[in-house]
Amino acid sequence: MSGIWPPDVGGPASHAPALADALLVAGHSVEVVTTAAEPPEARPYRVRWVSRGRPAPLRQLAVVREVAGAARGADRVYATSMVRRAALGAAFARRPLVVKLVSDEAFERAVRTGRFTGTLEEFQGASGGARVRLLRRTRDRALRRAAHVVVPSAYLRDLALGWGVAADRLTVVPNPAPTLPALPDRDAARGRLGLNGVTLAAAGRLTRQKALGDALAAVARVDGVSLVVAGEGPERAALEGRTAELGLDGRVRFVGPLSREDVLTLFRAADAALLTSAWENLPHSVVEALAVGTPVVATAVGGVAEVVRDGENGLLVPPGDVAALADAIRRVSEPRVRDALAANAASSVSELDEQRLLARIVDLIEGAG
Repeated sequence: MSGIWPPDVGGPASHAPALADALLVAGHSVEVVTTAAEPPEARPYRVRWVSRGRPAPLRQLAVVREVAGAARGADRVYATSMVRRAALGAAFARRPLVVKLVSDEAFERAVRTGRFTGTLEEFQGASGGARVRLLRRTRDRALRRAAHVVVPSAYLRDLALGWGVAADRLTVVPNPAPTLPALPDRDAARGRLGLNGVTLAAAGRLTRQKALGDALAAVARVDGVSLVVAGEGPERAALEGRTAELGLDGRVRFVGPLSREDVLTLFRAADAALLTSAWENLPHSVVEALAVGTPVVATAVGGVAEVVRDGENGLLVPPGDVAALADAIRRVSEPRVRDALAANAASSVSELDEQRLLARIVDLIEGAG
């Protein structure tokens, strides 16, 4: 199951269909449970979906019911998000659960509802109110029930160990570098997208987590630099408003959600990919940008530094530090610096072969019991 699914934008929406295809190739049948605003596109397997238009409690109950219903005809349940609901559905159906853990859902819910305002690291030791403690307990119980937990970074593995997940049920499988389609070269991609001058690219869900307000503020401090933002999300209107306030009209473009191939083309055309997240695990966008030969300017949060190596294939800055981010943008705008980082980008993720890593997850699912 996956909380988001194409045409949604985000890591789980890329990973879940790719894994479904890998399971089919391995000889398994597949059924998907997701949430959506409208019926998902047809696939060579059934995609059950719950409308996001339902009130939250009814939607959550419906997801549990759909997972349980699908699980009764399956051997395993695999969840890329909505872990607590997946755990309930798997428990009702008495089926083993394998989780791909991509975040601390308790932390994200606490932030989203205004019950916590600190960092992800601070959340791990904070007492919090009764609701926060309940979020933590249900997170921990769901993960401890899982037969196996896959994490994309050593950073997230350490967090999961702290939540009581046994070490022998945790495996780090990094997010893969995509199998690249036939893409135009950089000059042709820039021409196709109408890019002139130094241009940065950001792609993903436009949420508070991504802290794109910092990106806008940093770009405003660096003359002659443009930014293209691909994706959709609840923060888009506010970000467009902030763009106007900063006088960045004409320098910042919001192009909406793009297909994965179009995102890869955008990254190839850009001088650098930009990630300004306040917290992260290991985002797919970072690996995608490096895979097409584009350096990354990113905040040093979560597992990002496990792939982006400062001064080698990108530049790292502290989260929330707009001055440091602006300085990094100035540095990567210099052709000599940009070219040196770009020369190492693709090779730095060459071992993250998508089919090999998907096959590893298939093996873990097959071995769960």
